[in-house]
Amino acid sequence: MRPLTLARPKPLLEAGGAPLIVHHLRALEAAGFRDVVVNLSWLGAQIRAALGDGSRHGLRLHYSDEGPEPLETGGGIFRALPLLGAGPFLVLNGDVWTDFPYATLRERLVPGDLAHLVLVPNPHHNATGDFVLDRGRIVETAGERHTFSGLGVYRAELFNGCSDGVFKLAPLIRTAARGGRVSGGLHEGAWLDIGTPERLEELDARLRLRGS
Repeated sequence: MRPLTLARPKPLLEAGGAPLIVHHLRALEAAGFRDVVVNLSWLGAQIRAALGDGSRHGLRLHYSDEGPEPLETGGGIFRALPLLGAGPFLVLNGDVWTDFPYATLRERLVPGDLAHLVLVPNPHHNATGDFVLDRGRIVETAGERHTFSGLGVYRAELFNGCSDGVFKLAPLIRTAARGGRVSGGLHEGAWLDIGTPERLEELDARLRLRGS
């Protein structure tokens, strides 16, 4: 996303007249969520200054600081665990946009499972996909792969044995999937990975067209 992110963190890049992260906060509030943990890293102080305590969005915001270098998704979630409470929690990547109905995720993680993933049809920039979905389960077998949307629900137990530091989330999911403890669903609605300036422009045009 450079040069756009040289002076501004990606979640504060704007589309449709609002920062990417504000679109997420609006959708979470509308879905009935009230407490949100925001992971901070590159230029994270700007995010804290822009969002404050979250009250203007009807939310209570809490911040987990990863330091100047991001800890990857797994490491970032692990560091935030003390702020996430004892129950299952939703995680959403800050650099995607979707119309997925977040409220429906409240009932997706069944007893015994460690994670529920939302997958999407493969975009051209991830044509081979990430995970195989078989009858509502994420499996580590051959089959058609779909792309992980960056949206999932997890239990803290998924991170048992982990230590603070940089690590990816996918290996933990694959281990849990081999044990039959990961469910999934395919979202065929709107979803966009805002990984390039061109995709940011595409989202901006889409949102302005629909008046968001």
